[in-house]
Amino acid sequence: MKLEDIMTRRVVTLEMDDTLEVVKEIFENTRFHHLPIVKNGKLRGIISDRDFARHISPFISTLSERTQDVNTLKKKVHQVMSRDLITASRETSIKDATQILLKTNVSCLPITSEDGILEGIVTMRDLLRALLKNHLQTLKECSGDFD
Repeated sequence: MKLEDIMTRRVVTLEMDDTLEVVKEIFENTRFHHLPIVKNGKLRGIISDRDFARHISPFISTLSERTQDVNTLKKKVHQVMSRDLITASRETSIKDATQILLKTNVSCLPITSEDGILEGIVTMRDLLRALLKNHLQTLKECSGDFD
């Protein structure tokens, strides 16, 4: 099985000059944990919920919130995004992708074409789901041997 079989193809992306306020809104209103950053369709970076949390004030949306805390949301995503990206192609096997994530300690793989165009994304959760499905299918096939 290849990543093209499990990848999310319709990916919400941001532009380089979007603000952390936009990121906050997306993370609060969706179940997303990673947002690819593109420029002219090409992947330039990624911001995770962990990256976001590291770059905003911990006082946001609390009674202790101050103007300077709110101003951290005015930062642009290009100021805080991860630029050293680990990507894969749609032809990468699920096994290889799992090994990449375990070896590099990242939690998602943007799927890009040879020229850097973002085609989709695969998360650790997608890989676990696929591996479990494959494992259950193998068990089912093996149990048929004993009928």
